Amino acid sequence: MTEDFDLAVIGGGILGLAHALAAARSGRRVVVLDRDARANGASARMSGLVSVAGHAPGAAARRAKRSRDVWGEVCAQAGVRIDHEGLAIVARRPEAGGMLAAYAATEPAPGCVFYEPEDAHALFPQFRGEIAGVFWSPDEIRIEAKSALPKIAAWLEDAHGVAFRWETAVTAVEDGGLATSRGRIRAKCIVVCPGDDLRSLYGERLSGLGLTRAKSQMMRVRYEESFELPGAVSTDLSAARMQALQDVPGADALRARLEAEQPEHLQHGVVMLAAQSADGSLVVGASRTLDATPDPFLLQTVDDLILDELAAVFGKRPKQIISRWAGTYAYSADRPVVVEAPEAHVRVVIAASGFGASAAFAIGEETVADLFGQA
Repeated sequence: MTEDFDLAVIGGGILGLAHALAAARSGRRVVVLDRDARANGASARMSGLVSVAGHAPGAAARRAKRSRDVWGEVCAQAGVRIDHEGLAIVARRPEAGGMLAAYAATEPAPGCVFYEPEDAHALFPQFRGEIAGVFWSPDEIRIEAKSALPKIAAWLEDAHGVAFRWETAVTAVEDGGLATSRGRIRAKCIVVCPGDDLRSLYGERLSGLGLTRAKSQMMRVRYEESFELPGAVSTDLSAARMQALQDVPGADALRARLEAEQPEHLQHGVVMLAAQSADGSLVVGASRTLDATPDPFLLQTVDDLILDELAAVFGKRPKQIISRWAGTYAYSADRPVVVEAPEAHVRVVIAASGFGASAAFAIGEETVADLFGQA
């Protein structure tokens, strides 16, 4: 028997779930389809940080703030634990300190503070060695993505009546519906959230958009002594990549110094982001290697670069590496969000920057409003 829905969402990652929520909240009947038994792409493999600070002014910053608000609502209602809040960027160099101090004083960063070295050491005793200060943003949240996504899906099903069809491959988008490995589904509108699968659906259209795939190496580690992080932690390497800081005075000087002092980190796209889980372990990443077909191999040299930066902040390397893995995601150098309309009732939506979780709920609201003609 053919089922009828107002919206069919292809992809059960956080971007797909965000579209399902937006449509369900507006009273539509929604189905989510995924070829796997559960979300298993970038949404489940990244750090779980929902970031607010550092996004480019305009649409990106607005989406991050809106998504952070919706995340708070969803976590409370779906029973998802927020492991910690806030982001500390440790400035290891004066150039980074100057950039972050200037950014903290701007209107796009309300609530953010830059602490000079003496205050920073007093407030953040976990950070060892010489530092030029610490930028603090209170807005970020961190969730355990692997466990959070199934809880959100279950809540959407129970509280909002969203239907899920796991282990169901969509073979074609047809007029008025979908052809799937488990039969046909009728839907008035369709949203395709393919993640980094840029070939299966609308591959010809996507091939002309300059998209590629990025591989990111990640680890879960544990230190011998227990300590509690104030929030997520990153360093100069992250600051140099933040879009909101590209035109801040000192940005060129920081990039030049990083090129001189940490060329291998830049070569492998390494930034250091540490986020703490409920059991005290840290999820640490990440690298970025671009390739149309990322290989499955994890390089020890890249892990060492990440761990070196971790040790520069905390004084030493962790005692134990619990697990290692790679995540892959779609990447565009100039379009952090790709929204295509190959047909009037279809949207293809791709988060192409590695910040999918930070923008997903706002993107879902925008897309659903566009498809159904809402203000």
